Amino acid sequence: MKKTTLFLAIILIAFRSFGQQFEEPKLSVTDFEKVKLHVGADFALQYQAIDHHASTAKLIELGSNFNLPTANLNLNAMLAPGIKVNLETYLSARHHNEAWVKGGYLLIDNLPFLKAADPIMKYLTIKAGVFQPNVGDQIFRRSDNGNVINNPFVGNYVMDDFTTNTGIEVYFRKNGLLILGGVNSGNLKPALGGTEGSGTSKEYVGYDLVDELAINWKLSYDKQVTEDLRLRASLSGYHVGDTHSTTIHSGDRTGSRYYLVMNTQNDGTTEFDVTKNHMSGNFYPGSGTKDNTLVANIFAKYKWFEIFGTYEQAKGERTNFTTFAKTEYDFAQLAIEGIARFGKQDQWFVGARYNVVTDDKAVATSRIDQAKNLKVDRTQLAAGWFMTKNVVTKIEYVNQNYSNFATYGEDAGFKGVMVEAAISF
Repeated sequence: MKKTTLFLAIILIAFRSFGQQFEEPKLSVTDFEKVKLHVGADFALQYQAIDHHASTAKLIELGSNFNLPTANLNLNAMLAPGIKVNLETYLSARHHNEAWVKGGYLLIDNLPFLKAADPIMKYLTIKAGVFQPNVGDQIFRRSDNGNVINNPFVGNYVMDDFTTNTGIEVYFRKNGLLILGGVNSGNLKPALGGTEGSGTSKEYVGYDLVDELAINWKLSYDKQVTEDLRLRASLSGYHVGDTHSTTIHSGDRTGSRYYLVMNTQNDGTTEFDVTKNHMSGNFYPGSGTKDNTLVANIFAKYKWFEIFGTYEQAKGERTNFTTFAKTEYDFAQLAIEGIARFGKQDQWFVGARYNVVTDDKAVATSRIDQAKNLKVDRTQLAAGWFMTKNVVTKIEYVNQNYSNFATYGEDAGFKGVMVEAAISF
């Protein structure tokens, strides 16, 4: 009887229903016994069969084959009641094939050395270290190199906000309400100084540390209205007044899932190197020196069907550190997706997503033309199967179009099929 009960419990765990997780839940204080280390990993592999086209540009020929397998190594240690440390390492990524540290942070949900703080720590969480700033709920549904378990699709957003900055965030949570405030370095490689001018006229310039810091915040409300209906709405922001290189929109060093798409023929070498133009297929401001971003999200799940939506506006300024010319950007992003989950404990799913990004103040770069009203739209159709809670397979059809890009011409884009298999534990 005991063996039968244990077997049934394992089956239920293996096929448990999918429940969207946003911020990490508060750590249990009573469950702590001693310092424990948990080792986890993520592995993902895709088969890509995509064609691309452009009416005025000569694009490389794309074949159909397996992409570079990607992997993450995750170390988590419970240090004390309500205190955890996390270290994340990319073992293999598109942009960096070798192993390198993504980041790490300390998560504090309790102060065991300060009992007087118990009443307030019941609602507070402190996160400090190197991590992705909590801006927008879409960051909890994106693929992160080998970790794709929370993404119903293969690709992320067209403007895929991601960076790992040094900073601190403080969360207040009570009865579904979340209030968050944070401050961080503003970029991947913070620096306290720089140079001004060019050639022999370069002069050292000291940047004020306070001016370089970025501020992020979030307000959200998450409510299980009935047994069948869950609703969540959030508004978040990211603001930096003056920094050397703001990377909130361009800090994903792992790269896009759509390898080599829209690469033009040049010297016969770099256009076939997956580490070059590693964000192929994405459209984003790049690294700015000033940025103000607002993101609104809505999530609703009724029984087996869920809707997730994002509206984002990113306004900022780029500075050319050779000529010191300043140019503005004004990006807007809209994304809406619907997911139906069915079968034993939601182990099967199908979904559709529409995502469009526009820039009303486009500036010429190696990948962006001097024009107004640049637009990229992407449609994704996906289906997947959770073999267990740790193993997922997906298939996606993607169709992306470019509008008003002089480099590509009037008719440009890519479309095709992606198949992905992944393991996370």
